[in-house]
Amino acid sequence: MFRRLQHFGGAAREWYQTNVLATGAPVDSEKIEFARANDYYDEQNYQTYGQDYNECTTGDSNINGNYHGGFGEYEEFSEGVATQHKISEWQAGWNVTNAIQGMFVVSFPYTVLKGGYWAIISMVFFAYICCHTGKILVDCLYEPNLDGIPQRIRGSYMDIAAAVWGAKWGRPVVTAAQLIELLMTCILYIVLCGDLMEGSFPDAAIGANGWMIMSAVILLSCAFLRNLQSVSFTSFWCTVAHIIINMIILTYCLICIKDWHWSDVQFKIDIYSFPIALGIVVFSYTSQIFLPTLEGNMTKPNRFNAMLNWSHLAAAVFKALFAYVGFLTWGLDTQEEITNNLPTQGFKAIVNLCLVIKALLSYPLPFYAACDTLEHCLFRGKPDTPFPSCRNPDGSYKKWGIGFKMGIVFTTLIMAIAIPHFTTLMGFIGNFTGTMLSFIWPCYFHMRLKWETLEWYIISLNAFIICLGLICGCVGMYYSAYELIRAFNGEDISYKPLPIIGNYTG
Repeated sequence: MFRRLQHFGGAAREWYQTNVLATGAPVDSEKIEFARANDYYDEQNYQTYGQDYNECTTGDSNINGNYHGGFGEYEEFSEGVATQHKISEWQAGWNVTNAIQGMFVVSFPYTVLKGGYWAIISMVFFAYICCHTGKILVDCLYEPNLDGIPQRIRGSYMDIAAAVWGAKWGRPVVTAAQLIELLMTCILYIVLCGDLMEGSFPDAAIGANGWMIMSAVILLSCAFLRNLQSVSFTSFWCTVAHIIINMIILTYCLICIKDWHWSDVQFKIDIYSFPIALGIVVFSYTSQIFLPTLEGNMTKPNRFNAMLNWSHLAAAVFKALFAYVGFLTWGLDTQEEITNNLPTQGFKAIVNLCLVIKALLSYPLPFYAACDTLEHCLFRGKPDTPFPSCRNPDGSYKKWGIGFKMGIVFTTLIMAIAIPHFTTLMGFIGNFTGTMLSFIWPCYFHMRLKWETLEWYIISLNAFIICLGLICGCVGMYYSAYELIRAFNGEDISYKPLPIIGNYTG
């Protein structure tokens, strides 16, 4: 063990002299937050190095302080100098909870219809997997300093990709995947608003598309969001609404306990539809794109692991419980969105209206991240980006900058109207960007950057997750894309045309 520590310390010193001291970076005047590595890092050994810190650690910046963009870096401006609004562990937890609880829990009983007990097991299993990949992703932000103590030298997911694949390919690839994930999430929230409102008022003249337009008009206010604290505020109330709504539904389910369909839950998989349902589960846990920024913005980054643990544990328990109880209540009649199973139109309308409010409160987090990513890729001013800055010297948005953000809202609206198949689209996205951003890339980057210091069981777990992600992603994308094509062709997607694909006992 002592010889191994000596080897680790010597390697860390050599790396530090080659990559940090040789660059002439002003490390003596920086305040760099870091944590002791122990697979991820040990909360008790978290320390602070130096006194002055002028480089923002939450954006996409390198050790020289060169800024490349990253959502949430510039939170407030004062006389042209960027300052930050730090967030607490609880505020970070609200944002993560908003991302991984979200609106999609209303589709979870439907996954039990397609996958039985295996769907319930997958909700707990993927919560552990995504919690693990979230931790190792943040661990990739750190490298050991001269004394072998890790310090934060990367600020974003794009930084990590650039360190592994190079800036030419790493940054654009991850940025594109993030934008797809974020914008598709925004689209799905608008689609859900339209579906819920149409289900609440089936005789209304405007239809689902009209309700989507009304929702988008309300969401134009998101163009005025300036910092992560404002987003955390909406995430908090989104979580409160989530708890209230689902407690109402669970209470109704418990009232109907005498009529539960116990025999309908089996260890049987509908091999045609279960990969799509699995994509829903995967997609519901994707928060990795937010984690580097949240950790960098926390007042106590050493509490990041604890925050990730309790948020994912709560999500796993609640999702599994809600899915199981919801399916027991309606059995084989469970619909894609469980609110459509509620017995009376009045009851359904009340719950759906609450869910619409929750969807509107969920929209700001991915929207803010997507707009900020686009801003730092395109609108920071020449020569760094192709277009001039969309901000005034005091940090406020120029009029055309606000117009640009409103244009993003309208873009998500147009896509929502064009692709209204909520659950199928959600499964497709989860099997593509979700598996890449949440499973494959964090593990691959972790092994590339930390190979010499990783224990064998961490390497084995990472390799297993990569293989699992590839299998789930490829199979799920195939079936999701096939079902989307059939849906657009007007076919009944509940009918399975392939005779070789049936029900198999798991």
